[in-house]
Amino acid sequence: MRILLVYPRFPQSYWSFEQALALVNRKALLPPLGLVTVAAILPQDWEYRLVDRNIRDVTAAEWGWADLVIMSGMIVQKADFAAQIQLAKQYGKPVAVGGPYASSLPDEVQGFGADYLILGEGEITLPLFVEALANGKTSGRFTTEEKPDVTTTPVPRFDLLELDAYDNMSVQFSRGCPFQCEFCDIIILYGRKPRTKTPAQLLAELQCLYDLGWRRSIFLVDDNFIGNKRNGKLLLRELKTWMAEHDHPFFLNTEASIDLAQDDEMLELMADCNFNAVFLGIETPDTDSLAVTKKFQNIRDPLSESVQKIMRYGLRVTAGFIIGFDGEKPGAGERVIQFVEETAISLAMFSMLQVLPGTALETRLKQEGRMLMGEESGNINQTTLMNFLPSRPIETIAQEYIQAFWQLYDPQKYLDRTYRQFLLMGEPRNKAKLRTPSWVVIRAMLIIFWRQGVLRKTRWSFWRYLLHIMQAKPKNWQYYLSICALGEHFLEYRQLVRQQIEQQLAEYLRLKAAQDQQAESEKTFAA
Repeated sequence: MRILLVYPRFPQSYWSFEQALALVNRKALLPPLGLVTVAAILPQDWEYRLVDRNIRDVTAAEWGWADLVIMSGMIVQKADFAAQIQLAKQYGKPVAVGGPYASSLPDEVQGFGADYLILGEGEITLPLFVEALANGKTSGRFTTEEKPDVTTTPVPRFDLLELDAYDNMSVQFSRGCPFQCEFCDIIILYGRKPRTKTPAQLLAELQCLYDLGWRRSIFLVDDNFIGNKRNGKLLLRELKTWMAEHDHPFFLNTEASIDLAQDDEMLELMADCNFNAVFLGIETPDTDSLAVTKKFQNIRDPLSESVQKIMRYGLRVTAGFIIGFDGEKPGAGERVIQFVEETAISLAMFSMLQVLPGTALETRLKQEGRMLMGEESGNINQTTLMNFLPSRPIETIAQEYIQAFWQLYDPQKYLDRTYRQFLLMGEPRNKAKLRTPSWVVIRAMLIIFWRQGVLRKTRWSFWRYLLHIMQAKPKNWQYYLSICALGEHFLEYRQLVRQQIEQQLAEYLRLKAAQDQQAESEKTFAA
C-alpha cells in the first residue's frame, strides 16, 4: 500500500512569519507532527511519502504513485484542505482525513468528498481504519469517545520530513488540559485529564531527531506542558541528563498555563533542560472577563509579576490575548497594550474572540441566539472578524482591535519591547559553546542590520540596543537578533490585519443596515 500524506497550506497568519523565514531560506515554522505520527502508527510495511503544501506543491507523479491519500489539518487550513481533497478525487484517489478539523466538523469535511473519516485520536481509530481497508471497505467513519494511553504511541516518522525547510521541529509529551476555559476546544478534543508519554518515549524522539542531524529549536506542542506537573518533572529530570550528555544540542520551547510561575522547581528544571521560551494564554488583563470565560487560573496571582518571574529563569514569554469577551468594558484594546508594554512581552498574539465548535462558549451562545454564522465556526486567524454577537458593539471592538494590533507591532515599539524583554531575561545555564553562524545566518544578520539599523526609524536605537545586549547578555545576543528579525513579518501582517478586518466590518455593517431597514419596512407595513 502506497500512502501519500498531504498537509494543507495555511493562510498568512500571525505565526506564518514568511518574511522572517525567508531570511534564513526556510519555508515553514513547524512540521506536520500529526501526519508523521500517523505514519508511525499505520503498518510499517506500507510505503509513505509526505508533502507539506506549506513547502511545495504535490506533483502529478506523486498523485499518480499513491494508492491512498491521507490528510490532516486544522480549521484555519479549511480552504486548502477542501481543494486538496477535490484534487485527489480528480486523480481518482480514495481520501482519508483526520485531525482537529475533521474531528470537530466531520460532516463539513465529508462534504468535500472524503471517503474515510478517522476521527479523534489515531492510536484508537487508525487500527479500525486499517481493519476496514483489509475487509475491502471503500468508505467509513471511525470514531471513539475513548482517550488513548499515549504511552503506546510510537516515535513519529521524522525521516519523512524535508528537515531543512523547517525553522523548528515538533514533539509532543502530553495531551489534554486540566482547566475549563469556556472558549477553548482543547479540552473538547483531548479531555481535561492530561495524559503523558513516558520520559523514555520523549527521549527516543529527541534521539531520533538528533540522529537525523537536527540541531535547531524544538517545540513541545503540548497545549499545557505543566498540566500534569508530576510527570512533567519526571521527564525534565531525565531530559536534563540527556541534554548534558549530548552537549545541549537543542533549545526547547512549549506552552503552559500562567501558574508555571508558582512552581520554582519546574522553572529550575526547564532552565536546566535548555528551555528558552514559553507561550502563555493570558487572554486579557481584565479579571472580570477572565471570570466570565472561566479562566480562573489567571486570577489567582498578579499576572505581570508571574510573567516577569518566568522571564528571570531565561524563558522568553510569548502570550496570547483576546478581545471581545462578554462583560468587557470599553478600552480593552488599550489595556492589552498597557499590559504588554508593562511586561515587555515581545510577541503578543492578539485576536478577536471566535467561537469554536463543540466548546462551552458555542453551546451558551447558541442557546442565547447570538451566533452570527449558524454552524460555521471561527478559524482562529487574526484577520477574521468575530462570528457571534458580543456584549459590546462589534464595530467598537473591531476598531479597538485594529488600533491595538497596529500599535503593538509598530517597528519601534516592537524593538523597544524586545530589548527590554531580553534585559529582564536570565541567560542560558548550559555550558555548550555558541555554534559558528552559517553563511545563511550571517546573510540574514546583515539584512537585519541594513533594514533595522540603517533604513528605518529604528536605526537610532537598533545599534545601541544590540551593543548593550552583547555586553549585558553575551549568551543571548544571537537569540535577541532572531527575535528582532521576526519583526519583519509584522510590517506586512499588521497591514493585512487592518485591511481584512475593516473589509469584513464594512460588509457586516452593510448587511446589518439592510436587515434593520427590512425590519423597519415590515414594521411599517404591518402598522
